[in-house]
Amino acid sequence: MSISNFSRRGLIKTGAIAGASLAVPTYLRAESHAGFTNAPTGSTVKFGFNVPQTGPYAEEGLDELRAQELAVEHLNGMGDGGMMNTFSSKALDGTGILGKKVEFVTGDTQTKSDVARASAQSMIQKDGCIMINGGSSSGVAIAVQGLCQEAGVIFMAGLTHSNDTTGKDKKANGFRHFFNGYQSAAALGPVLEKEYGTERQAYHLTADYTWGWTQQESIAATTEAMGWTTTQNVLTPVGAGDFSSYIAPILNSGADTLILNHYGGDMVNSLTQAVQFGLKDKQVNGKDFTIIVPLYSELMAAGAGSNIQGVYGSMNWNWQLSDEGTAAFVKSFGEKYGFPPSNAAHTCYVQTLLYADAVARAGSFNPCAVVEALEDFEFDGLGNGPTTYRGSDHQCFKDVLVMKGTDAPTNQYDTLEIVEVTPRAQVEYDPEHPMFAGGDLGACNPGA
Repeated sequence: MSISNFSRRGLIKTGAIAGASLAVPTYLRAESHAGFTNAPTGSTVKFGFNVPQTGPYAEEGLDELRAQELAVEHLNGMGDGGMMNTFSSKALDGTGILGKKVEFVTGDTQTKSDVARASAQSMIQKDGCIMINGGSSSGVAIAVQGLCQEAGVIFMAGLTHSNDTTGKDKKANGFRHFFNGYQSAAALGPVLEKEYGTERQAYHLTADYTWGWTQQESIAATTEAMGWTTTQNVLTPVGAGDFSSYIAPILNSGADTLILNHYGGDMVNSLTQAVQFGLKDKQVNGKDFTIIVPLYSELMAAGAGSNIQGVYGSMNWNWQLSDEGTAAFVKSFGEKYGFPPSNAAHTCYVQTLLYADAVARAGSFNPCAVVEALEDFEFDGLGNGPTTYRGSDHQCFKDVLVMKGTDAPTNQYDTLEIVEVTPRAQVEYDPEHPMFAGGDLGACNPGA
């Protein structure tokens, strides 16, 4: 855990903690607080930025951290203000939050749920953080979200794409700006049908944790409804590095499509190795073999190089969008760091502002006031068009991007092109949809 110097770069008691046993750590017990967990009493308020700085998702995590630092700069009145100037809400003015300057601490999740939870616990217990933001894994997000619910702080989930984060594992103290597996599939389906038809034999390689499972379930349901056949779904460990033993069987499987339900460094490695095995050059069932990567990022595309050309996927946001908010963020981020931000960076930047804005609109840091301010909150100007934080599950609803690897890139950042901006109505679903049902949002917990 490290403390970063940013210059360098209605009270309710839910009983969630009150009913806990004496084994609960002191910092989680009601008697250790006045009002709510880590209520700020001085001139500052502290955020915890919990991201993977090592491990298979480190590239995304480090970009998240850059964006989080930039958000703190803007909240404290440094820099050009970025998206605070385009945000439809005008509650933030660059003087901090409710008269308090923002500080932050950082932690390395290592893309491991137990490590991430321990890091977040230290941020809350030792550093006095009132909000936790970040993560580049749904397993991590779900673990940390559960901890924040218990501790009575707000969790602004970073890059988490599992349906479960705002489905069966949703929590009242947790919010997700990022889209999910169901929404990726809903956006990709029509594009894949138009490009590849209704008769495909799809072989899936799937990351063996909550994100991979729900991502695969979502894309398989969509493609099977189109007429595609799922020939095989093989689970692979996170951080495997060498995927050759998983790719070799595809050559004689009869499949003409490979769907890589992988992310980060795992996707870069599995895609690169699939191309090295000659899959993109094969013809099967009278069709050119194709590879699909349902969840994309700019950092993954850059890592995969020319292997990404012509490969379809989806994204939450992309720096090439032409709206005012995107332009403001790309300018701020690019001037500070020298390159365009990723969609992971965008998500964590936006969620930092959204939390701060909710506090300002509520006039309180109390997590229950923040929850009330965010639920069913409608906003614009943050790069995704009109957006709503649905109160029933704390999932954001907005347009989704379908992307394709650029066939003839002109520079190192020209790796992906926007194929389609899928309207929000196409990716919306009932909160009791079978892929999301079974969880209980519960009540906000202020921790005291």
